[in-house]
Amino acid sequence: MKLFRRLLFWLVLVPLLLFILVQAYFFVQIYWWVDHNPSSTAFMRHQQDVLQEKKPDFKLQQKWVPYNRISNNLKRAVIASEDDGFVDHEGVDWEAMQKAYEKNQKKGKVVSGGSTITQQLAKNLFLSSERSYIRKGEELIITYMLETCMEKQRILEIYLNVVEWGIGVFGAEAAAQHYFHTSAANLSAAQAARLAVMLPKPRYFDKNTGSGYLQRRSEVILQRMGNSELP
Repeated sequence: MKLFRRLLFWLVLVPLLLFILVQAYFFVQIYWWVDHNPSSTAFMRHQQDVLQEKKPDFKLQQKWVPYNRISNNLKRAVIASEDDGFVDHEGVDWEAMQKAYEKNQKKGKVVSGGSTITQQLAKNLFLSSERSYIRKGEELIITYMLETCMEKQRILEIYLNVVEWGIGVFGAEAAAQHYFHTSAANLSAAQAARLAVMLPKPRYFDKNTGSGYLQRRSEVILQRMGNSELP
């Protein structure tokens, strides 16, 4: 009986300690990024590995630009398209998550996450693209770490610099150059709306820039941008 209790103790304690260590690692990284820019993310590294399997010398397109050198048009468009409550919530939109859960239940699998900008950043920085409730739980923990350590402006700055915008294209500056041959600072409202609409399926729209949906949805976001509150 004593051996069983000891075994049970270690079966519980070891995973718990590993879990705590992983969370501590995430927290230290996030705290460092409060005033240091991440050079890459888990998602960027994964995509580079995938692309280099076909082309070994492939390099991602990404260039960091500070918050004040990213057009307000793009900031407003991304908030309007991805997370219109960004400045008000504490990292999670529970109503959106409930709707996503109900949608997943109907489909019988995880097809929607209801993620905010902060949640998307959490996933990009540390996690895989796998869709599961376990990964969603970790995403929530990291999300609250980000919201605790960082101002909203910093969260949005990092997000806009690391989010995927096409095949090997990451961040606002690379996206502006790739699609419009301009800088992130000079994006027009229409260009910004178009980039914002691409975010859920960037690799698809990179190959289908003439998509009718892309045009129609861009027009909707363009109309909503005026109501987007910036941090």
